[in-house]
Amino acid sequence: MKTQAFTLTQENIIYLDHNATTPLAQSVFDSIPEWSRHWGNPSSIHLAGRGPKSVLRDARKQFADLIGSHPLELIFTSGGSESNNLAIQGVLHALQTGQLKAAKIEGRKKLLYSAVEHPSVVQAMQLAARLGFDVQTIPVLRCGRIDMEALKSLLDESVALVSVMYANNETGNIYPVREIADLVHGVGALFHCDMVQALGKAEFNIKELDVDFASFSAHKFYALKGCGVLFCRTGLVLESLIQGGGQERGRRAGTENILAIAALAKMSEYKSDILKHLGEMKVLRDDLEAQMKARIEGVLINGEQSARLPNTTSAIIPGVDGESLLMNLDLKGFAVSTGAACSSGNPEPSPVLLAMGLSRAEAQSSLRVGLGWGTTKEQIDAFVEALVEVTNRLRSLDQEGQYV
Repeated sequence: MKTQAFTLTQENIIYLDHNATTPLAQSVFDSIPEWSRHWGNPSSIHLAGRGPKSVLRDARKQFADLIGSHPLELIFTSGGSESNNLAIQGVLHALQTGQLKAAKIEGRKKLLYSAVEHPSVVQAMQLAARLGFDVQTIPVLRCGRIDMEALKSLLDESVALVSVMYANNETGNIYPVREIADLVHGVGALFHCDMVQALGKAEFNIKELDVDFASFSAHKFYALKGCGVLFCRTGLVLESLIQGGGQERGRRAGTENILAIAALAKMSEYKSDILKHLGEMKVLRDDLEAQMKARIEGVLINGEQSARLPNTTSAIIPGVDGESLLMNLDLKGFAVSTGAACSSGNPEPSPVLLAMGLSRAEAQSSLRVGLGWGTTKEQIDAFVEALVEVTNRLRSLDQEGQYV
């Protein structure tokens, strides 16, 4: 008898874009009808509201256990982008009002973020710059690592907040979060970490990382879209970006998305399976890269010599336009990307790859492959066959002058 897949699948599609989003876990999908019965408002005190309130309370405990935090340090949001904005804009508001007295950052005007952050962090920092704050970027090296010497040179007692992601969504490069947190706290500043790509792709304990804020997103972890989490360390108070009700202890107004929150809690039950999946994905990722380098001339793996997520490959395939490659692979039934999904349709090369020192031509020849818990060896082999065929054909057209 055929074993049921861990995640939902689509006929005639091999999905290799798990950094953009993950398919729903089958167990999550199967539980949706039951969760949908809890349709009351969790803020209501009558019987219809008590069921959703219980779901919300239990989910907070389950996710806290997954990441190693206290349940009351968690703020449920609509996703990773809102969580990033809540952390950064919350600190901005606190600096303007003096609300974060416990953090002792009054009067500080400098904010730092890495050159490879997600657009939600970049644009929140750009807002800070428009408000008159001194906002500076931390460079990264060609190998994908954070330039730690540059970071140290930027850190002083005028810094209020530093934001550096746990792992890059395009290259998979993992950054030394605990080391950075120690440096940031050494000058009395706060540290925010975008950890959206960490769930299901890394093992960590939030307390051991010693971050002040950390952002998460449910749809990157085989759960439903529309749910995110911001970890906010005990003792820190953030002003809600959304005014209205007193939900989330006054830190995020708006009726909670109980269905999506329950889905994230369901995935938290798979905590003990994460290490096994990490090992399986790394074996497949290494096999994929070995086959690509052996069969396609000139392939380069971005950030290969640095710490990376075990599921992510960012490759440069010279002589091939990344968008053309993606569309041809899509026609053959393979879902991959050229970079971040939030930048899809943008004709400009990836800002992440440019920040790493790649040329525009190299960045425009990029391909990102993101494996998941359900990816198989057979799928990797089939993908490589298609990639070789498409690459050879596009390069041939280019040489004949039929492809620009």
